[in-house]
Amino acid sequence: MYKNYIKRISDFFISLIFMPLLLLVILCVGIIIKLEDKGPIFYNAERLGKNGATYRMFKFRTMTVNAPDLRNEDGSTFSAENDSRLLKSGSFFRKTSIDELPQIINVFLGSMSIVGPRPDLPEHINQYTEEEKEKLSILPGVTGYNQAYFRNSIDWSERKKNDVFYSRNVSILFDVKIILKTIQTVIFRKNVFTTKEDVKK
Repeated sequence: MYKNYIKRISDFFISLIFMPLLLLVILCVGIIIKLEDKGPIFYNAERLGKNGATYRMFKFRTMTVNAPDLRNEDGSTFSAENDSRLLKSGSFFRKTSIDELPQIINVFLGSMSIVGPRPDLPEHINQYTEEEKEKLSILPGVTGYNQAYFRNSIDWSERKKNDVFYSRNVSILFDVKIILKTIQTVIFRKNVFTTKEDVKK
């Protein structure tokens, strides 16, 4: 019942409640980005959604305009604190997860959930095993099991395993735990960027 109905209803009302606050954040962040390089405020990325459908995910832009697309060896998105593509404000927005807040719009529209697997790039579906495709049985999330407990400290293969685990064990209690852990992780800025030391841990 929760997974199929209540979760979506709660997502809609939570996103609706936070929409006025989001508009204020968009105004403040938009001014900062415009003052830094006058480029667009948002980065609207194509992402892989529920049942393999693609959608446009809203994020605040944290990189320079037309920044090159860099990937890790496993095909996942490259992320590093000293990334030369990052705006000065972009590094702060990433550390605090402010760049992810516009995804509340996606939650309101029904293409994302508050909690769920973090969405991959559309072409990544070709690298999924049949088991890994189970993560696509539910809506991707603004935060999730990986984002809350590991963020960028584990490799992509482990993140996919965790996404499958979450998709098989969706519950209101699990979601509440993930949200509370996410708040803790963001406050203490844990595992924001990927490093070799983090992966070993």
